[in-house]
Amino acid sequence: MIKTIHLRLRIYVSILIVVMLVGIAGMMTFENRSLLDSFYFVVVTIATVGFGDIYPVTPAGKLLTIAIILVGVGCFVGLAASTIDMMIEKRERALRMGNLNMVVGVFYSEIGTSLLRTFSAHDPAVDQVRAALMVSDKWSDEDFARAFETLHQHSTSIDSRTLDLPTLKGFLTSQRNFMLSFFENPQIIEHEGFTLLLQAVFHLAEELSARDQFMDLPASDYAHLSGDVNRVYGLLISEWMIYMRHLKKHYPYLFSLAMRTNPFDAHASAIVR
Repeated sequence: MIKTIHLRLRIYVSILIVVMLVGIAGMMTFENRSLLDSFYFVVVTIATVGFGDIYPVTPAGKLLTIAIILVGVGCFVGLAASTIDMMIEKRERALRMGNLNMVVGVFYSEIGTSLLRTFSAHDPAVDQVRAALMVSDKWSDEDFARAFETLHQHSTSIDSRTLDLPTLKGFLTSQRNFMLSFFENPQIIEHEGFTLLLQAVFHLAEELSARDQFMDLPASDYAHLSGDVNRVYGLLISEWMIYMRHLKKHYPYLFSLAMRTNPFDAHASAIVR
């Protein structure tokens, strides 16, 4: 919806600029007006103010004014309406995203945090980013930005052979119906990052379910599973950080619990000390 409104705005603005340029040039040519007077006339005409202090006297000037009114005024009204639509859509989208972030919180409470603990315990490079993931209540937007930059440079490198794949398979299989319930929300697709995460988790679950056993798999298959695991792990971390930033801004009491149960903190505890 926002993209459609943006496209409409660009079209209206482009047409309006052309109308103004043609109108100014026409008034200077046909009515022998100065640049300032021509600009003033075009603006008051398009804005439907029409003071009447400047008006066309030549046939060509009158025809040009008719064209300005028909095209320019229509574009001006369309531009105003589209601007209002965009403001309303942004407000409604912000409300929808707030509701969707509640859904993200449920996902991490039931599945995401557990997966993060499991994967981070087998991430050989986790110590390189652990400090960046120790979110606190003193963090500012700049701190979150630095954390995202650190994560962007971090390459996840979990070897699937180090994981308890049968247990992971059982866990994801048991959560399948729960994850499917997220797609009952028609607005979930608006949260692109979270949608990608859900798709990655579903794919990993399907890959694991398609294998009866995990002993003596060829190296190429372990490498394939490692790729699926690292895709999920990378998305889990990114979306977790985005969710932490959301809690920090809007729900400090939930953020407090999230800090105390940080999956990257080896000494994490829900108990307040």
